[in-house]
Amino acid sequence: MLTSRAARSEATADGAHGAELKALQAALAAEHAAVYGYGVVGGRIGADRRKEAREGYDAHRARRDELRRGVRDLGGTPQAAAAAYELPFPVPDAAAAVRLAAELEDRVAAVYADLVRAGGAARRRDAAGALREAAVRAVRWRGSGVAFPGLPERARGTGAPSGAAAAGH
Repeated sequence: MLTSRAARSEATADGAHGAELKALQAALAAEHAAVYGYGVVGGRIGADRRKEAREGYDAHRARRDELRRGVRDLGGTPQAAAAAYELPFPVPDAAAAVRLAAELEDRVAAVYADLVRAGGAARRRDAAGALREAAVRAVRWRGSGVAFPGLPERARGTGAPSGAAAAGH
């Protein structure tokens, strides 16, 4: 009986480890996409918001680098960035760049909500902080907030899992 409990405990730990690694890789992919997207934002944004765009870009680069280390710490190989990413809509001007920045933050927040659920205590704390930062940046870009940052299904009343909204990156 003791052996079977130990085996069940080990299988549960392996499952939790796998879920955490998968959520970390998803967050890393979202950060790669955000870094790319902020490159587009920076090229189109007006001079009055350029500093804000640069700060967002730098924040996502730092998070990306942290996530790479986290994936390695769990024994994984960090997912590489794609050469390019499809944008959710055309970005011909500064107004569209502002909308893109808000969308990037919403997508990143959704993925961090999944990492909060999958991570251990320390990782959960870091992911919650990243979710909060993304939500604050989204509000700054958009000028208004959402009821449940990182949980678009709650904000819109749909039943889709939180990461499903971020799947387009």
